[in-house]
Amino acid sequence: MNTTSLKIDNTPIILSTGIFDLLKDHIRRRKLSKFNEEKLKLELRYAKQVLRKELPEDVVTVDTCVRVKELESGNEFTYTLVAPGKARDKHKTLSILSPIGVAMLGYVKGAKLQWEMADGIKAYQIEEVTKLG
Repeated sequence: MNTTSLKIDNTPIILSTGIFDLLKDHIRRRKLSKFNEEKLKLELRYAKQVLRKELPEDVVTVDTCVRVKELESGNEFTYTLVAPGKARDKHKTLSILSPIGVAMLGYVKGAKLQWEMADGIKAYQIEEVTKLG
C-alpha cells in the first residue's frame, strides 16, 4: 500500500497519552478498514503525545465541538465528540471512536485529512475546534 497518499497534511497529530492508548487499542480490535488501519498506524507512529492539560486549544480531542468541511461537496458538518460511553443521539454527541471521530482526533484547525467512510475515501478540512465546558 502506498502510505504517502494516506496523509494530506504532514504535520504530526497531537494526542493526550490516554487518547493515544485508546487508538492503539482500537487498531488491535480490528475495527477499521485496511486503509484506515494503515493511516492510523502511520499517524500514531509520528504522533506527538502530551498530557491532556498541555493539549493546544485547537486540537480535536474528547469533549470538543468540531466543524469540518467535506472538500469534494463543500458540505459542512458539526460534531460534538465525547468519550465512547457518553455518546447519545438525543444529545447529538458522537463517540471519538466513531469513524469521523477517529479520523479527526489529534488534528488542528485548518488541517486537511482523508478517511475511508462507508461510501469511499473522503477528504476533509477542519474549520473550527471548540472545547466543551
